[in-house]
Amino acid sequence: MPETKTIRILIADDHEMVRHGLAGFLGAFPDFQLVGQASNGTQAVKLCGDTRPDVVLMDLIMPEMDGVTATNLIKEKYPEIQVIALTSAKDEATTNRALQAGAIAYLHKDISIHDLGNAIRSAAVGKPTLSPDAFSVLVKSVTAQPPTNQDFTLTNRELDVLRLLVKERTNAEIAVDLSISLSTVKTHISNIMSKLGVRTRSEAVRVATQNRLFGT
Repeated sequence: MPETKTIRILIADDHEMVRHGLAGFLGAFPDFQLVGQASNGTQAVKLCGDTRPDVVLMDLIMPEMDGVTATNLIKEKYPEIQVIALTSAKDEATTNRALQAGAIAYLHKDISIHDLGNAIRSAAVGKPTLSPDAFSVLVKSVTAQPPTNQDFTLTNRELDVLRLLVKERTNAEIAVDLSISLSTVKTHISNIMSKLGVRTRSEAVRVATQNRLFGT
């Protein structure tokens, strides 16, 4: 059997007991490795540079620098790092800000261990996970805005890749579906994000839906 890839994880939360509990949870899974803990956003950004985790579990309400600001900086400096917003905040404004900052997932702290583990694994391969209320916020933000009628000049192949991104396919799945190499998929996704003016897959899906790029 192929060796399971270890997912390197950073915890950012200002409550020591929460960090301790999450650290214990991560230690129970052989494919998770805790590489650092931060008590505020400033530390989280620095530790991302020092440890280069695959996934960050990010609290949103923290002193010195909040989790939304930290997420934004992390995605600017280290776009390959995926951020999961793990928070008790359920208001629409905070949810919107976190998603716009580039969080690939938005989950509440009462999530089950099983679901959190699956969300971490999904994030590590670029697949989003949203709580039901966060999903509703995303849908609302898309439907509330009229299409811009901007010409994004995507190629037919880029549109094919974008359609599969909307269906939450991983890079490997897209490569199989379109019979192209994984490196070609990554190139197409990079070109798509550049043309759409976005930094994350979820933003690309939002822009594609908002602008009816598939003629819907």
